[in-house]
Amino acid sequence: MSNTVVVGAQWGDEGKGKVIDILAKHADYVVRYQGGNNAGHTVVKTSGEFILHLVPSGILHRGVRCVIGNGVVIDPEALVGEIEGLEKRGISVKGRLFVSERAHLIFPYHRVYDRLREDKKGFIKIGTTGRGIGPSYSDKALRSGIRVVDLYEPALFREKLSRSLSEKNEIFRKIYGFKGFAFEEIFSEYQRYAKKIKPFVCDTAMLLHRALRARRAILFEGAQGTHLDVDHGTYPFVTSSYVTSGGASVGTGIPPTAIDRVIGVVKAYTTRVGEGPFPTEFGLSLMAEIRKKGKEFGATTGRPRRCGWFDAVLVRYSCLINGVQEIAVTKLDVLDTLKEIKVCVGYRVRGKITRDFPASLSAQEKGIPVYETHAGWLCDTSGFKEFKALPENAKKYLKRLSQLLGVPITMLSVGSHEKQTLHLNRSHRI
Repeated sequence: MSNTVVVGAQWGDEGKGKVIDILAKHADYVVRYQGGNNAGHTVVKTSGEFILHLVPSGILHRGVRCVIGNGVVIDPEALVGEIEGLEKRGISVKGRLFVSERAHLIFPYHRVYDRLREDKKGFIKIGTTGRGIGPSYSDKALRSGIRVVDLYEPALFREKLSRSLSEKNEIFRKIYGFKGFAFEEIFSEYQRYAKKIKPFVCDTAMLLHRALRARRAILFEGAQGTHLDVDHGTYPFVTSSYVTSGGASVGTGIPPTAIDRVIGVVKAYTTRVGEGPFPTEFGLSLMAEIRKKGKEFGATTGRPRRCGWFDAVLVRYSCLINGVQEIAVTKLDVLDTLKEIKVCVGYRVRGKITRDFPASLSAQEKGIPVYETHAGWLCDTSGFKEFKALPENAKKYLKRLSQLLGVPITMLSVGSHEKQTLHLNRSHRI
C-alpha cells in the first residue's frame, strides 16, 4: 500500500471512518493530522460500534500503529477517556499509540471561551461544538499556546499556564461577566493527565520519517471535510485547521513528496452540521426522511445534520485543491426509495450561471442551484456485493457523478457495516 491521504470532500461526516477502517487493514501506520475531539469517526465492526474522536480508527486493527500528529489540538481529558474506553473493550493501545510532543493542548478555559464567544451578541454564530478547538488554535497562532512537551517541564508549564490564565480570566470578567478559573486546580489536573499520557508521547515526525525509510505504508486520516477548511472552506463557517490533503504534511512533518495517493470521500447526497451556506439543502419533509434513514446525527454532539442533494460544484472544487485521484461514495442505499434524484451542476449567481465554487459568502448563500434530475432506482441496494449487479439507474447516477467530478469512483458503500462495501477494480471503475 502506498502512502495515502483520506479527505472528506464535502462538509464532513462523509463516512471517512469506515473508509479508513477498510484501508487500515493494509497500512502499517494510521495518522491523524488536524482537528481535535470536535470530530467523530464511527466504525461498525462485527464486534460492535466504535466512535472515535482523537485516536485514529486504525487502532481497531492489530499490528497497526496509530499517531496523533502535531497538527491536532488535544484535550487530555478526552484522550485519556478514549484510551481507557478502548482498553475496556479489549483494544490494546500500549505500544501502538503515539502522541506528538509538539501538539497543542486544550484547557478548560478554551472550552468555556468557545461557548461564551458563540453566545455573545454581535459575533457571527458558527455552530461550534464548544470543545475549545478554535480558542486553542487561536492561542497557537498567537504564539501563546501550551504544547504537550511543556507538561514535562513543570517550571515552564507553570509560567505559561499562569500567563495564559491571567489573560483569559481578565477577558472572562470584563467582557463576559464570568468569574474565570483557579490556577492551582488546572495545574494539578494537567499534571495528572501528563503522567497518564506520558507513555504515548514522542517526536512523532521522527517516528514517521523512520517509517518512511523502512518503506512502511502510512495512511493519513483527515477529520471534518474540505469545505470546513479554514482557508478553502465556506469561511467563516469553518473549523480552525487545515483539513485538505496539504494539511497532512503540515500536521505531521511528512513532506508532500512522500504522499502517493489522495482519496476523497463523499456521500451520495450532502450534509452539513451547524450554521453556514448550503445551496442544495432539502425542504423540511425530505430533510426528515433522509435524516431518519441516513441516521444523520453527529457522532460528537448528537446534533441533527442538515441534508441536501449532491453538489457537484462543491465536490469538484474539493477534488481540485486536494488532488483527489479516487472517490469513495458512501450511503448510496439512503437514496433507494426516491423516485427522482437531483444533482447540482452549477449556481445561478446574480443572473449568471457559474460552475466554479465561489469564494464570496453572499454568492454561496444567495446562489440558486442549477439541477439535473435523474430517475431513482426504487430498489434496496444494501445487499449488493458487485457494481454490475446494481440497478441500472443507480449505475447511471454514479457514472454521472464521476463524470462531473472528473475522478473515478473506486469504492462504494451501501450500508454502515464494513461488509457492505463494493470495491471497484480497474475494469469496473466508474
